Amino acid sequence: MPLSDQPRIAAERDRPRIVALWQALTALKSTVSFMNTGAHPDDETSEMLAALRFRDGVDISYACSTRGEGGQNDIGTETAAALGALRTAEMEAACDRLDLRMYWLSISPDDTIFDFGFSKSGDETQTKWGRDRTLARFVDIIRTERPDIICPTFLDVPGQHGHHRAMTEAAHQVMDLASDPDFTGSERPVWQVKKLYLPAWSGAGQAYDDDLPPPPATMTVPGSGKDPVTGWSFARMGQQSRALHATQAMGHWIPIGAETDFPLHLAQSTVAGPDQDIASGLAQTLSDLEVPGLSAVQDVCDAAVAAFPNTDDILEHACIALQALRKAAKGCPAAIAHKLARKDEQLTRVIQLAAGVDVRFALQKDVLRPGDSTMLVSEVSADTGEISHVPRLPTDWSLQNAIVSLSKNAAISDPYPPTYLPYKPTAPCIDVALTVQDVTATVGVPFEVPPVVLPQHSATVQPDADVINLTHSRRSFMISVGEISPSGAKPGLHVPEGWLVDNSESGLVATAPIDVAPGLYNLALTLDGQVASSVRHIRRAHIAPRVLVRPAVAQVRVVDATLPDVRVGYIGGGNDRVGQWLERMGAKVTDLSDTDLTEAVLAAFDTLVVGIFAMKFCPSLASAMPRIHDWVHVGGTLITLYHRPWDNWNPDTTAPYRLEIGLPSLRWRVTDETAAVTVLTPDHALLNQPNRIGDTDWADWHKERGLYFAKDWDPAYTPLIEMNDAGEAPLKGALLAADVGRGRHVHTSLILHHQMEKLTPGAFRLMANLLAKRN
Repeated sequence: MPLSDQPRIAAERDRPRIVALWQALTALKSTVSFMNTGAHPDDETSEMLAALRFRDGVDISYACSTRGEGGQNDIGTETAAALGALRTAEMEAACDRLDLRMYWLSISPDDTIFDFGFSKSGDETQTKWGRDRTLARFVDIIRTERPDIICPTFLDVPGQHGHHRAMTEAAHQVMDLASDPDFTGSERPVWQVKKLYLPAWSGAGQAYDDDLPPPPATMTVPGSGKDPVTGWSFARMGQQSRALHATQAMGHWIPIGAETDFPLHLAQSTVAGPDQDIASGLAQTLSDLEVPGLSAVQDVCDAAVAAFPNTDDILEHACIALQALRKAAKGCPAAIAHKLARKDEQLTRVIQLAAGVDVRFALQKDVLRPGDSTMLVSEVSADTGEISHVPRLPTDWSLQNAIVSLSKNAAISDPYPPTYLPYKPTAPCIDVALTVQDVTATVGVPFEVPPVVLPQHSATVQPDADVINLTHSRRSFMISVGEISPSGAKPGLHVPEGWLVDNSESGLVATAPIDVAPGLYNLALTLDGQVASSVRHIRRAHIAPRVLVRPAVAQVRVVDATLPDVRVGYIGGGNDRVGQWLERMGAKVTDLSDTDLTEAVLAAFDTLVVGIFAMKFCPSLASAMPRIHDWVHVGGTLITLYHRPWDNWNPDTTAPYRLEIGLPSLRWRVTDETAAVTVLTPDHALLNQPNRIGDTDWADWHKERGLYFAKDWDPAYTPLIEMNDAGEAPLKGALLAADVGRGRHVHTSLILHHQMEKLTPGAFRLMANLLAKRN
C-alpha cells in the first residue's frame, strides 16, 4: 500500500531535490568506471567510493561474492538465509546512498557461494564455493558491467579472512579470463579490464591481522574535502551509506580533519603510464573517446554542471547534450557503447530532476499471491514538459483500468536478486517518460513500497524448530500456522510413525511417543494435503521489505539432557534465543532483560545467563554488575555468553575477576567446526554433572566452534578445554570457570546460542551443565 504520511514526509525530507540534482550532475564529469570487489555486504570501501563518485564523477560498482549469511546480527535474531536476505536489502539501501551499481556472485540461498562462516584460508573458501563457479560468476559480472578498473578491498595475505583472500585471488584471475574468448564460464562478450589496483593499506583491525605488510602505494585517492552543496565531507557521505549496514553495527562519525586518504598499488595494467591517478591512461571524459561529436557533448555536460543551481539552464544544456549523445552513439564502436549508454542514463536523470518531475507509485496491496489483483495508485507531476507513465510488469502480470493482476503462474519474490542498479529498477516498476525541448527522457521508478509475491500454498510456521528433552515430561508442542493461503485451506503435518497430530484454535499440536528415540525429526506442513511453503517476512525501517520462502518444515531435536534443579534468570540483548531454548528444554527460566536487577530480584534466582552482546544492548546491565558480583559471592552462578571487546565489556570490571577478550578475532577463534576438543580438567563438575560431556557432544557442530575467546584472565579462572584450527597453537579461552566466594562465574566463547538454533544436541547438554550451582 502507499506509504503513510509520516514515512513519506520523512523520505522526501531525507532526499531534497536540489541535492539529488547536484549529485546527478556530478556523474557527467567522467567516463571512468571503477569496480570495488569484496566478499560480504559491508566490505565495500564506502568513503573512497563516495569521493570517487561525488567529487570525481567516476561510475562506481561493487561485486560481492556472498550475502553475509554467516555474519553477526546486531539488530535481531535472523541467521543464515534470513540474515542473507536482510543484509542484501541493507546493501541495496547503502547503494542508493552512493549511486553504487551492485552485483552478486551468489544468486540464491542455496548457492554454493555463501557465507559459511569465518575462514582463515582462501583455498578452503574456494573449495567450498567451487572455484569454477566463483570464476564463472565473477567473469560474467565483469563482462556485464565492463569496468575500466577493479580493486579488491582486502589483500590476499595470511591473517586475513579467507573469503576476502579468495575474492582478491579471483580478481587477479578474472583480469585475464574476462578477456579470454575461450573461457566457457560466461557467454557474454569479452571485456578487457584496464587496471587492477590493490589496497596499499593493511586490513588489520578488530577482526583481522594481516601477517604481511601491504604493497607500496603507486598512487593515492584523496579522501579529504567536502561536497560543495551539502557541506558533507566525502568521508561522512561514505558513512551515511555504511550506517545502512545496521546488522553489522556499521557507521561512525568522522570529525572534520580526521578523513583518510586511500593509497593504491597498481598490480596489473594494460594501459600506458605513468599512473598518477586512477584515470591515468584511460578515457577520462567523452572528449577522450575519439568519436565525432562527443567533445561537443562533453562541453555541454560541463556547462550543465556549471549552471547549477539554475534548473532552467541545466535542463537546456542537458537536453542538448542528450540529443547530441544519441546521435553520436549511432555510429560508435561497440567497445565504448556501454559508456554512452551510461551517459544517456545519467543525462536522463538530470533532465527529469531539472524539470521537476515528481512521481509516486504504489499498489493498494503490497503483499500479493498468484491470482491476486490490486489497484495502482499514482501521483504524477512535472514543472515543465509532457509527462507520461507506463507500468513495466513481470511476466504473468497485467494492467487494465488501473488494476494490476497476477496470473496463477506469477513468480514469487526473489530474496536474492543478482543485481541492484540505483535508478534502474527491475519489474515491477513504472517507466516515466518526460518529453521536453524535443527530447524524451525515460527513467524507471520503483514503487514506494516494493510488492512481495508469496506462494499460493504457503503459511507462516512458528516455531520452525523445537527441542524435546527426554528427561522432561513434555512430549507435545504447538505449531502456530498463520497467513494460510489459500484462505480456508486445512493445515496438517507429515509426521514420523508413532507421532500424533491434533488441531487446536492456534494451530497444530504434535506429540512424540513417550519412548521417542534421540535424533532429529522433520515435520512437514501440508495445506489441503499439498506440501506447503513457509513464509518469513523481513521488515525493518531502513530497508525495503523482503520475504524468504522455504519449505514449510518444523524440525524437532530430541535430546537426553539432565537439567539441574535451579531457577534461571536470562538477560538478553535481543541477539539470541538462549532463554527460550532453555525453557523448551524444561528449565525454569524468567526473562530479566528489561528488569531492574535489584538485590531482591537477584535473590530469587540460582543462575543468571547473560546473552551474547547483552552488555552492549542492555543499558542498565553494566551498572548492575557490582550487585551481580555480590550475588555470585553468596552462591549465585553467573554465565556470560560470548561478547566482543566493544560490547561494553570492561576486562577489569565486567566479570568478577579480570577477563580480557582477544583481538583481533581471527587470532582468538576456531573456525573449524570439527576441530578436536581437548579436555584440560576431565574431573571438573561442569563437564560431568549432571551430564557427562564426551566426544559425541562435540560432534555435528555448525559453522565454527567459537570466537572472541578470552585472551588473558585472572588465575582464579580455570580453562576447561582447548582447541585450535589446523596449524595453529591451541587456544584455552573458550570455556573458563572460576569459584567466586560460594558461587561461580562461567564465561564461554563457544557459539552455543548458534548451535542451539541449529539443534546441535551437544550444545543443549553442555548448556544444561553450565546452569548448575556450585557444589
